[in-house]
Amino acid sequence: MELAASILYSFGVLSFLLCIYFFLGYRSQKREWKQKVKQWFPEEERKSFISKWGDRFDENESSEKLRNKLHNANLKLLPSEFLGILIVGFLMLFVLFYSMFGMPFGLSVALPLLLLVVSNYLLFYFRKNSYELRFNDQLSDVCRILGNAARSGLTINQGIDIVAREVSAPAGKEFKRISNELKLGVNLETAFRAVQQRNKSRDFNLFIATLLIQKKTGGNLALTLDTMANTFEDRKVLNQIIKTMTSEQKYISFIVPALPIFLLLVMNNVIDGFITPLWSGFGLVILVIFLAAIILSFFLIRKITNIKV
Repeated sequence: MELAASILYSFGVLSFLLCIYFFLGYRSQKREWKQKVKQWFPEEERKSFISKWGDRFDENESSEKLRNKLHNANLKLLPSEFLGILIVGFLMLFVLFYSMFGMPFGLSVALPLLLLVVSNYLLFYFRKNSYELRFNDQLSDVCRILGNAARSGLTINQGIDIVAREVSAPAGKEFKRISNELKLGVNLETAFRAVQQRNKSRDFNLFIATLLIQKKTGGNLALTLDTMANTFEDRKVLNQIIKTMTSEQKYISFIVPALPIFLLLVMNNVIDGFITPLWSGFGLVILVIFLAAIILSFFLIRKITNIKV
């Protein structure tokens, strides 16, 4: 009986030691795999509490609308980074107005807020189609590559795969997504319609319609793509000429509203109380007319120089 108890006790101790040995070996192997994964897929860890707040805000559903606006404006910023820039800009403008221009505290707070709201609106207004414009500028190269692929005897799917590898962002990124969807079994029309929901430009709609019609009816796809590439290139050259000819007027549209405001602030810094009469009854009327004239002149100049092809 004592012999059996001794054997069981020895077996239990041996099992316990083996468990500890295998457990330590497992932890060592796990640590090695973690190091290998960090080497293969390095990640930048943001350790400050501000960065953690930013990550939490970026993962929130409330930032999705701002993320889409930044994407359409072709601004490679996270929503938290964009808000951080706005906060820093407000603090800089507050110090500028309150310390350098000697404006009252309330006005030094209200005016930067107004300027940031207006700047935010104008930024997304003028860049609302920036992503589409960059995408359209690359359509001629996409047509050339697809035309050469068709001329070499490759299919449309193989040509799209080449475009995904050769063309840079943003077109390369979109065609890479299309290529991955095609490899997963999605048909060509469905993949193109998904991209069309994100990019509703006229040129891309023409490109999609041409490819789908050629696939259904047949014909010389290479010649059609070359013709379309020439059309896109001619349009790109014409848009660049128009942009060059109207660049001076576009800069004037920013200088004309900013110059009177800057001079008003400088005079207020030189002459103490220079803008005080603007807060009286008649002064408020003049101030409203002044601001309305500045805004009207800005939009009129931008409207005249906005020539669409």
